[in-house]
Amino acid sequence: MKLSMLRSIGEKREKDFQKLGIYDAEDLTRFYPRAYLDLTQRASLRDAYHNDMLLIACEVTRLSPVNYGGKRKMVRAFCTQDGFPFTAVWFNQPYVAQKLKPGEYLFYGRIQNKFGQVSIVNPTFEPLDKNYRLKGIIPVYSLKGSLSQKVVRSAVKEALQKTDISSVIPWQIIKKYDLPSLEKAYFEIHNPSNEEAKNKAAERIALEEYFVLISAFKIIKGGKEDARLHQYSVSASEVKEFSKRFGFEFTDGQKRAVNEMFENLYSPTRMNRLVQGDVGSGKTAVALCGIFMAVKSGFTAAYLSPTEVLASQNYALLQKYFPDYKVGYLAGGMTAKEKREMKERLKNGEIDILCGTHAIFQGDVEIPKLAFIVCDEQHRFGVAQRNALAEKGVGADMLVMSATPIPRTLSLIFYGDLDITTITDKPKARQEISTSIIPDSKYDDMLEYVKQETAEGKQAYFVCAKIDDDEEGSIISVTELYEELKNRLPTVRFGLLHGRMKDKEKTEVMAAFKAREFDCLVSTTVIEVGVDAPNATIMIIYNAERFGLSQLHQLRGRVGRGSQKSYCFLLMGSETDTAKERLLTLKHNTDGFKIAEKDLEMRGSGDFFGTRQSGKMLSDIKNLRYPTQVIFVAKKLSDDAFEGRFDDERLRAAALKKYDSLKDVVLN
Repeated sequence: MKLSMLRSIGEKREKDFQKLGIYDAEDLTRFYPRAYLDLTQRASLRDAYHNDMLLIACEVTRLSPVNYGGKRKMVRAFCTQDGFPFTAVWFNQPYVAQKLKPGEYLFYGRIQNKFGQVSIVNPTFEPLDKNYRLKGIIPVYSLKGSLSQKVVRSAVKEALQKTDISSVIPWQIIKKYDLPSLEKAYFEIHNPSNEEAKNKAAERIALEEYFVLISAFKIIKGGKEDARLHQYSVSASEVKEFSKRFGFEFTDGQKRAVNEMFENLYSPTRMNRLVQGDVGSGKTAVALCGIFMAVKSGFTAAYLSPTEVLASQNYALLQKYFPDYKVGYLAGGMTAKEKREMKERLKNGEIDILCGTHAIFQGDVEIPKLAFIVCDEQHRFGVAQRNALAEKGVGADMLVMSATPIPRTLSLIFYGDLDITTITDKPKARQEISTSIIPDSKYDDMLEYVKQETAEGKQAYFVCAKIDDDEEGSIISVTELYEELKNRLPTVRFGLLHGRMKDKEKTEVMAAFKAREFDCLVSTTVIEVGVDAPNATIMIIYNAERFGLSQLHQLRGRVGRGSQKSYCFLLMGSETDTAKERLLTLKHNTDGFKIAEKDLEMRGSGDFFGTRQSGKMLSDIKNLRYPTQVIFVAKKLSDDAFEGRFDDERLRAAALKKYDSLKDVVLN
């Protein structure tokens, strides 16, 4: 059912919903709340302690004009709660002044109680509807444009009534395990009667999603092993000699990875291997050894990267380490003529190694004798995209690499079709990075330190969570931060990088930063993967509590790649005890796999496998909270369904739809 068919949604609201990725009524039912407000927990400010996170009902009496002075724009509202006066303050959110009017509101935020003066900082807010005077738990949704909580709640309620919600798990399995109703779970997740009901609903919905996902993998894999078509002739001594080109001795983990790959290539079945290793563990060197095995045996190899920034960097590496071979480059930012000429050279067999982005997937790209494929940062690609590249070379061996540490138990489920090599050690030359949590009171000192360091020729990254202003919270946008930093540090040269820039622009900015034309780079997480600027020694991350620990660890790994001591500074927008505990875990730990296990333990699977961690596979359930055990239960149910040969057409259709959703490249 189209959104426009719902009573409360007109043309303008439909466009705003589409900005949230909601295009029909079914999407609305799967638009899970990002939080809940328990109206039974409304607090009194008279009893509040400093730094408490509270939900309060209050009245806004007056707003002061937006203060554009100082380092941060500020909106201030004068409020009362049962005659008790206090102020509400929003930093870097000037749009709040347009949305807030005198009247009754619900505020949720952190209380500041200093010297008898009480304020609430960066609270989320919504009008105190008459229905809120009743006690209960109400959902809070992400918003865009003109949408309000009241509008979204009304639309979701109508969508639930008009959408067919039924499980695709075969009825035999539902009966065997006495699974609760999926339809009831959807109603409870949007309108929970209590905390326990909400948790059970999240668990049931997550079970359904994982069941479909794991079943989709089973259909894709087909359970067959492909017989080897390409016979390699390279010798172990030749591979060992090639490894000397890197100028350092391989770690034990790298040696094991190369040996396992070599054994794969001489086995009777084609290779399908995942090499996962922490940031800086030397996976690229391992991949280049695999490419050498292929080209030395007379075959063609392909190296796939998720972004043009990374692809151009890998292209330069390939040219450096394979001077006796013809290396080609193919990416979306090339001119039509350049693409046409490269495709012609490929077709004529003039290229030994092709490096590029998703442009390689195009139907008219022919790669004769393609026998070896490297898929870098595989979590940025859908499973189907890896398969699409593999189809360019019948029977080609596949090496996929990931620097996003995934707990071993989960990798066995989601990469069950791959042999897994984990590189746990780091190159001896790689140094530890000093990590600090910077309180707001030390912000100016940190900027002064950056000014001093850049004056001495060093470089820094400033990373933001979002490109645009956050309409609900306290996240500063990358463009706003860029302008603010230029004003604060006029002697420092700043560059700007984010995902909406064209690939050519991104490549140019990164090349300029690497060439030291900029002192600092203000960026979103596009610099998370593979970008290598050895002179960068400082990583500053804003709203660090908004990121997963594994992603923070990835970002931290962008510095410390040269010989100089490097630092990572974490800034918090929300200083909750949980946020502090998570960031302290990162501060005191450098092992990416231990960090991943801790991240999973603290945030739960719903957050761990959100959009950032696993591409678009599980973005639907990123807001749900449920125990990790749900994943293993889903695998057991899927195994039972396939072993029992319950060839349910609805299940197959749902699994193939999920498979189809994996085709899109996930780019920042």
